Amino acid sequence: MQSQIHAKTSPAFKKKDKSWKVWWRLTRPHTLTAAFVPVTLGTVIAMTETEIHFGLFITMLIASLFIQIATNLFNEYYDFKRGLDNEESVGIGGGIVRDGVKPKTIMKAALSLYAVSLLFGVYICIYSSWWIAAVGLFCMAMGYLYTGGPMPLSYTPFGELASGLLMGMFIVLISFFIQTETVSIDSILIATPIMILVGLINLANNIRDLEGDKAHGRKTLAVLFGKRNAVIFMAVMFVISYLWAFTLIGLGIISPWIILIVLSIPKPVRAIKEFFKNSTPPQMMPAMKAASQTNTIFGVLLSLGIFIGYLL
Repeated sequence: MQSQIHAKTSPAFKKKDKSWKVWWRLTRPHTLTAAFVPVTLGTVIAMTETEIHFGLFITMLIASLFIQIATNLFNEYYDFKRGLDNEESVGIGGGIVRDGVKPKTIMKAALSLYAVSLLFGVYICIYSSWWIAAVGLFCMAMGYLYTGGPMPLSYTPFGELASGLLMGMFIVLISFFIQTETVSIDSILIATPIMILVGLINLANNIRDLEGDKAHGRKTLAVLFGKRNAVIFMAVMFVISYLWAFTLIGLGIISPWIILIVLSIPKPVRAIKEFFKNSTPPQMMPAMKAASQTNTIFGVLLSLGIFIGYLL
């Protein structure tokens, strides 16, 4: 018993435990719903039209999560290389500036996740269509170019649009396509509010980092709008997301059970209130968290509503 206690309190054990926590932070867990929600939604929509291949669902889910984590690691690497991150930076994994992880280790981890995702992609293509390879490679390239390359998307006003399209709309449609071998107008319409909400996760991040981004020459949407107008824009887009879903009910495109999404409304309300009330990056973290949770809860309830409508 004493030897077991000693093992758990030894420097080696503590280092291993700390290492696990560092890499968990580097995944930026609050962003991973941007991968989980679209895959789930696309699969549930497909369920209303065909029998689901669960192997494809699981493979697509893991590949999307790996691509999202790799994108976060690229972000960590290039923000450090460009001097944006330091020990006081809020909202980063901090593996390089706080925990001493070598930048090349971060890059190797990101590329390794991309490599594994490619293998999953081959499986998906074998059981669906090789056209998915082209779309998947495009998504992966854009994930890298978000912070990498000579003109990163994260330095432009198009970061929100890119993340919304790629991790929102495209992932929903790919998940739908690999099950049904088609893309329908209905699937595009249902994916639209998720595209908006994924983009708003990015906007929330940029509102929090507005002053630092401005100082480093970034021209994000938040920098161009200014904090107040960016928050107003976010509020308008939240409203559009909900009204869009309610309109789909009225048009008979989607099950009335998706009215469950109203249960998620407190989250965007909190995000807007917290952004208006606070001004420093640490103070705005709860607002950013609420924006991310909006996508999670909205997406899960939307998927659940569609699934209940399918069963009934």
